[in-house]
Amino acid sequence: MKHISLGSLDVSRIGLGAMSMSAFYTGAGSDDEEAIRTIHKALDLGVTFVDTAEVYGPYTNEELVGRAIAGRRDEVVLATKFGMISHPNNGERMFDSTPENIRAAVDGSLKRLGVDHVDLYYQHRVDPRTPIEDTVGALADLVRDGKIRHIGLSEAGADVIRRAHAVHPITAVQSEYSLWTRDPEAEVLPALRELGIGFVPYSPLGRGFLTGAIRSTDEMAADDVRRTNPRFTDGNLQANLRIVEEVEAVAKEVGATAAQVALAWLLAQGNDIAPIPGTKRVSRLVENAAADDLRLSEAQLARLTAIQPPAGDRYANMTSMSAQSIR
Repeated sequence: MKHISLGSLDVSRIGLGAMSMSAFYTGAGSDDEEAIRTIHKALDLGVTFVDTAEVYGPYTNEELVGRAIAGRRDEVVLATKFGMISHPNNGERMFDSTPENIRAAVDGSLKRLGVDHVDLYYQHRVDPRTPIEDTVGALADLVRDGKIRHIGLSEAGADVIRRAHAVHPITAVQSEYSLWTRDPEAEVLPALRELGIGFVPYSPLGRGFLTGAIRSTDEMAADDVRRTNPRFTDGNLQANLRIVEEVEAVAKEVGATAAQVALAWLLAQGNDIAPIPGTKRVSRLVENAAADDLRLSEAQLARLTAIQPPAGDRYANMTSMSAQSIR
């Protein structure tokens, strides 16, 4: 597996998102042993970058990742997130990036993960009630204390990123980015490149849609969050199949899967990008990792880049990006 740099942090250029092993998608939490095998296989293939968060479960995903990396800590660049659970408020689901909450959150994450430090610690969502300067100041204290090595932000806008970076270097920003979601290209990616900050696309396979395996929500569990996602509802899913058809057409040309083509397109967008496709199955992990060796022609990249945006917003409430809108 090739590596890239997120700021000063060296990672495999394809990572592993662990969320769906424990939360929010159909089958989450149903087979922890297979999930652990998937993480082990990722490490065997040279996938060093593993992503989790305290809110996934909550807490159970960090515990799962901790069990999986036990004895292999030196092989892992470990990322987790805080800020969507308020520990001073009895674990209520809400935005809380106050220094008090950060101190409680990191100690809980370290315990569940079974480690003495986190390599990349993200603010999961910007807290509108806490100045970003206060949040990053508290995170800088954790860097000095050795509890975290690098600071990240998730779903932050360009202005917030600049303000945060002025307090302490930000290593990476995580946001949704794929052939299904191109929003970061307008302002966020240019700002990151100006500042030398890496980019971590989550949901790089469009919440599974770009694999071509989702043709209806009927097979999803009742609590699968995609059932209420605007891009999967109100007829939008069927309208958006045109995107999959384009990806599948390129996949047929190169003898690859749709997932591999979608990831290869992302990797071609820059050497400062490390997508974290999520899966709970070894077979999908192997498939995704193979995208590291796939090269698309300029014509194929242009064809994919020309795909028009999907029907439907990313979330049901894009204004608040509420605590229910979790990734």
